[in-house]
Amino acid sequence: MKLSDILHATDVLVLDGVSSKRQLLQDLADHAAKTAGVDARTLFDVVLERENLGTTAMGKGIALPHARVPSLKHTQALFAKVKGGVDFEAEDQKKADLVFMLLSPEDSGADHLNALAEISRVMKSDTECAKLRKATSSAEIYKILSE
Repeated sequence: MKLSDILHATDVLVLDGVSSKRQLLQDLADHAAKTAGVDARTLFDVVLERENLGTTAMGKGIALPHARVPSLKHTQALFAKVKGGVDFEAEDQKKADLVFMLLSPEDSGADHLNALAEISRVMKSDTECAKLRKATSSAEIYKILSE
């Protein structure tokens, strides 16, 4: 699986003025609802429910909120570069400024895990994260992520 299979250029955001994890998750759910065929409230609720089980922070300023969503037809990812970062309760106490949200159909099984693994592989690369942090536009970020 390639990131470009689940991440579209229109789902890469550069956000400023986000003050909390809850607000960020709501903003991403609102954006995802435009193409997911599932209402924003449902998306927000399932992602928040998963987040409440334990933080999805990976440390080093990276978070990977994710959930399996009833009635979602296709696995979908969103990426946000968050100016100033938001607190995802990471062990290293660093605010997350690089945030991938992964939404998968409820019965996705292996596809969900494969997508999580691919996103994790990319985000564990200090080189890739440095490129993402230097990027200034959604188009530039998408190019980095889809290479």
